[in-house]
Amino acid sequence: MTDSPALAARYGATRRRLTKQRARWVTAVALVVGIAAAAWLTYTSSMRAGVSSNDIGFSTPDPWHAEIDFQVSKDASATAVCAVQALSDTYAVVGFKEVEIGPDAGRSGTTTSLQRVPLRTETAAVSGVVDSCWLKGA
Repeated sequence: MTDSPALAARYGATRRRLTKQRARWVTAVALVVGIAAAAWLTYTSSMRAGVSSNDIGFSTPDPWHAEIDFQVSKDASATAVCAVQALSDTYAVVGFKEVEIGPDAGRSGTTTSLQRVPLRTETAAVSGVVDSCWLKGA
């Protein structure tokens, strides 16, 4: 006798089960939210599609400096910004700089340029990478 008024008064009313109609609504709302999130992630990643980078190498002249070499491919008329970082042996960021790569005068289409970025580091770096690149103003 779980539906008795005495038990309901003492412990509260019994919980109602989720009906099939409510379950469908919850599923539909979750599906719409998931599709919206996927569309937003696709849109934001396509905003960065106008520029790409490739790590070439790095050097450490001393424990307080690093040089990172990388290539940037972008539209010749665009300006790109790249986040470059030096990492320690524990993958901690020990040097960071944002570098602006301006338009390539007199060229058209997609161009690729080699970049060398000097960084000051807090401790000795064991690697240097381009974290990400994006078009300025995008």
